[in-house]
Amino acid sequence: MPEGECLNTVPVERPQSLLSHVKLFFALSRTPHGVLDMATPALAALLWLGSIPSLGVALLGVMTAFAGYTAVYAINDLVDYRVDKLKLERGGFRDTGDYLDAILVRHPMAYGLLSFKEAVLWTIGWSSVALVGAALLNPFCVVIFVAACLLETVYCLMWKTSYLRTLVSGAVKTSGPVAAVYAVDPNPDLSFLLLLFLWLFCWEIGGQNIPADWTDIEEDRSLHARTIPVSFGPATAAVIVMISLAIAVGLSGLILGLPRGPVELVWSFFLPAAGVYLLLLPAYQLYVTKDRREAAQLFNRASYYPLAILILVAAKVLS
Repeated sequence: MPEGECLNTVPVERPQSLLSHVKLFFALSRTPHGVLDMATPALAALLWLGSIPSLGVALLGVMTAFAGYTAVYAINDLVDYRVDKLKLERGGFRDTGDYLDAILVRHPMAYGLLSFKEAVLWTIGWSSVALVGAALLNPFCVVIFVAACLLETVYCLMWKTSYLRTLVSGAVKTSGPVAAVYAVDPNPDLSFLLLLFLWLFCWEIGGQNIPADWTDIEEDRSLHARTIPVSFGPATAAVIVMISLAIAVGLSGLILGLPRGPVELVWSFFLPAAGVYLLLLPAYQLYVTKDRREAAQLFNRASYYPLAILILVAAKVLS
């Protein structure tokens, strides 16, 4: 295939307006997905405190979380720049028009819509905001953020090395919620943190990382990548997804402490129902079909899971 030619319908012309150009930076950071991810630190803080933090802490936390997710997703595209270009040259990123990460433009640097220098400056800027916010909340949050950035880099570099990269991804995704707990309490209970980590770790593996890799399975296979779907095949990958998400739904009952009283029957119903609808049903559909479009649908639905749980927990706290 000639260089620059691909089967994707995204235009490759650089935008002329300032607004369109700004949108490309948010596409680089997958901001629609990042905003949904921000529900996880908010949920973690709310679960640990049992109440809404003070206004100052809440506002600073929102700003820091946005900056952190914006920076880490941009790091992913910076490190994977050459890989994304190779995938694009092989007709990658096809059939993903309904994929959450394709709401804007998937990998705008690979399309030549953003320069590497622009992306670096964008990443440095938001990383700086995240570092300042983390330091103000709790200096230990700075350590967590820096570790997440380093792990994200390691995750990308392991693309051709080992399928164990998916475990690194799980650690990166849980860093935000763990940092949020330390932001509201410098001495949280370690057993709570462990349970929180395992819950969101399993959600990330089964609902985010493996489905995301599945959407690129053909290109990854041609480039000899070592993702779970490529290394083990769709059948085994689908089983891993089902097991991971079943564990995640089970752990949610432990960490959320499903109430037993008849007054809270609605709460008791909707918490597991959210897991079944947003995680287990699309995972089962993927298990049956082994289709990349179903992987994208699972990714999309699972991305809303933390937000759904956050809404339910917030409603209970405020009631």
